[in-house]
Formats: sequence, structure tokens, C-alpha cells
Amino acid sequence: MEDVIRSLGFLCLGSRLKRIGEQLQADTQRLLDGLEVSVQSSQYPLLAALDRLGPLAVGELAQSLGITQPGVTRTVTHLAGLGLVEAAQSGDDQRRRIISLTRRGQRLVDAAKREVWPRIEHAVADLCKDLRGPLLDQLAAIEDGLAAAPLERRARKSRRMAAS
Repeated sequence: MEDVIRSLGFLCLGSRLKRIGEQLQADTQRLLDGLEVSVQSSQYPLLAALDRLGPLAVGELAQSLGITQPGVTRTVTHLAGLGLVEAAQSGDDQRRRIISLTRRGQRLVDAAKREVWPRIEHAVADLCKDLRGPLLDQLAAIEDGLAAAPLERRARKSRRMAAS
């Protein structure tokens, strides 16, 4: 069957990037599921930002992640419900909420940084290692690479190689 999005080239670049992003997130989620916490792969960048930058206002989080404030607010609400982040009023401006990791959130991030994030990074690097040439050809290679070996399989391979 013809891949219409692929065949339309630059016309459907956004759809193609979204498709690749969704597959990468789904593969990443399968790797993260081993941590047994109901955090979606798309929510880890917010946790990583707080780990890396420290407590931030919602607007600063949105800016650091390149997403909208309503998107950050939804994610913060979900993560707060899981006890991973907490919001406190800013001392100088009561309208401003400062978001920080809880102890539980920091433990989760530490475990992810130790156990899962390196595997994901190595798997994506493996996927992209042979990319050369024009963007559309690179996207085709990424799509073909994901079809041939999803991130989970690449992460297992990387883990086995590191252990030997």
C-alpha cells in the first residue's frame, strides 16, 4: 500500500514529523512502563526541566519546553495528582505559581536518569546513526528504521552490548 504522507514530500512534512514523534513517544512509553508510574513519555520533559533548572513558574516551564502554558498547566495538574510535583505561590507575586519536584518526583527522575533515559538516548542515536543526505530521505530512513526495529528492541540490544 502506498504511504501517501511519505509520497507527498514536503507538503505533508508536519504530518510526517508528527507521525514519527508519535511513534517515538509510543516506543519510549513502552520503555518507561517498567518504572510502574503512570507518567506519559510526553510528561518527562517537564520533570527533566525541573530537575535541570530547579523550581520554575508555569510560564518559565512553558518557555523552557517550547509548549503552551495551558499544556504545562494540564501536565502539572496531572503530575501533582501523582505526587510528583507541587505548586506554591510565589512570594513576590501571589498570582504566580512556582512548580517544583517533590521528593517522590525527584526519586522518579533519578531512577529514570539512571535506568531508562540512557537506554532511550542510545536507541534513538542507533536509529539515527546512518542518516545522511536530504531531509525527506532522512525521515524515510527513520521511519524504515523504526519499522525494522522499534526503540525497545534497540534499547535491549544496547543494554546487552553494554553488559558484555
